[in-house]
Amino acid sequence: MLSVNFLVTCLIVVLIPGTGVIFTVSTGLTAGKRASVFAALGCTAGILPHLLASVLGLCALLHTSALAFEALKYTGVAYLLYLAYATWRDRSAFAMNDAPTVATARGLMLRGFLLNILNPKLTIFFLAFLPQFVTPGGTAPALQMLVLSGVFMAMTFAVFVIYGLLANGFRRAVIESPQVQNWLRRSFAAAFAGLGLNLAFAQR
Repeated sequence: MLSVNFLVTCLIVVLIPGTGVIFTVSTGLTAGKRASVFAALGCTAGILPHLLASVLGLCALLHTSALAFEALKYTGVAYLLYLAYATWRDRSAFAMNDAPTVATARGLMLRGFLLNILNPKLTIFFLAFLPQFVTPGGTAPALQMLVLSGVFMAMTFAVFVIYGLLANGFRRAVIESPQVQNWLRRSFAAAFAGLGLNLAFAQR
């Protein structure tokens, strides 16, 4: 079940930049290291419904129902485009604030959660990914998948936190340069828009 092959594969998947990574990195740059941890926590929590759907077999609905897949996909596209617009418009995002309020922390976690829960490709990915590492003929396959899912989520959280902390390390240079602020703000907005368009053309 737990093998070097599984751990290496998980690490590769988690390291690949996607919506969660971009959101965590942008949060680390704009709001500080504590905020980036909340962002990483939200992104990780957003994986949980997909993992549970895979364990329970519910993702077969997304795989077989074009309507369900398209509905979830375009909701995700709309949310990514909203984030792109909000990021482009928010010129105060780089104000120094290393101690996010409870409301801010909840907002960051919710945004990270929505980013991942609205990505239907994640459910289908886990449907194809996790069962490969379940011991054939082993007892309690559902329990094995839950353990594998837990390990994957732990790795996701750890890697995302590292991404956020590394981004925060460059924050001082960003704060001191309005030109860099504008460039990053527009780059993150373009990245969210690009990910939204990529999701819009995704197939089951």
